[in-house]
Amino acid sequence: MTATPDIDAFTRPYWDAAREGRLLVRHCTACDRPHHYPREFCPHCWSEDVEWRTASGRAVLYTWSVVHRNDLPPFGERVPYVAAVVDLAEGPRMMTEVVGVEESELRIGMDLEVTFREEGDLQVPVFGPRPRCPSR
Repeated sequence: MTATPDIDAFTRPYWDAAREGRLLVRHCTACDRPHHYPREFCPHCWSEDVEWRTASGRAVLYTWSVVHRNDLPPFGERVPYVAAVVDLAEGPRMMTEVVGVEESELRIGMDLEVTFREEGDLQVPVFGPRPRCPSR
């Protein structure tokens, strides 16, 4: 048994986009605000006029915890790993995993960008360090 999400008609666009390397968030056309986790209504104004939009993939680290023990498959095979909450550039917060960063290098506010890790037949969004632009 693995801890993979159940995909239904509502979440299928999210997972299809992830397979293409794109992160989607829900966006309310009534109040013009994004939200995450995906819902069929806006948590800000309760409108049902929401749609999927492609996010930039940029985020900053809000908080994290290094997990050293997890008995649920497939997580137990990965310990230690960094469970995190990031602030997406579009505004919403997202629970995720930070990859490619040593624990000693983690900092609140550090720039991150989405990448995708294969989990069976899914591509799961995780976040790694955002490359810095070279100085001129």
